[in-house]
Amino acid sequence: MFLQGGIPMKCKVFIDKNHEEEVVIYSHQRNSLVEQIESLVNSQEIEITGYKEQETVKLDLSEIFCFICEENKIYALTEKERFKIKLRLYQLEEKLPRNFVKLNQSCIGNVKKIQRFNASFGGSLSVEFKNGYKDYVSRRQLKIVKEALEKIKATNLKFYDLKEVSPFADYS
Repeated sequence: MFLQGGIPMKCKVFIDKNHEEEVVIYSHQRNSLVEQIESLVNSQEIEITGYKEQETVKLDLSEIFCFICEENKIYALTEKERFKIKLRLYQLEEKLPRNFVKLNQSCIGNVKKIQRFNASFGGSLSVEFKNGYKDYVSRRQLKIVKEALEKIKATNLKFYDLKEVSPFADYS
């Protein structure tokens, strides 16, 4: 596997039933491939089950735009569907990877799925997701959301499907 500039990345796998399973990455800098591996590992740990009518579905975190609370019920919103979730928002917030950020008391959003922010004259900030869902960012969460977006911008993230990662690709 190669990182930026064609520098080879070594990969070692140790099978040991007596050792706790973990993934450790040594890298000269945080880059898109490291972020993608980290996201994949974190998403494997988290199983979110959604319920819709009589159907029970295992949800893929990469397809979830946000989690919202309406009428004391938690829902996961995907591009076209809405699934009821049995976990509370605070439980989700503890489990979810870094690309999920609490926007307000009733919404945790996937920053990879945000289409735009709109600032109003009153100082409030609204957020629109790529699926069309709109919500707002509370003043209390504004700094945290800004930091999450700056981390993404600073690492110049490009997200790749690891099934398609080529050892000869340039990940800069």
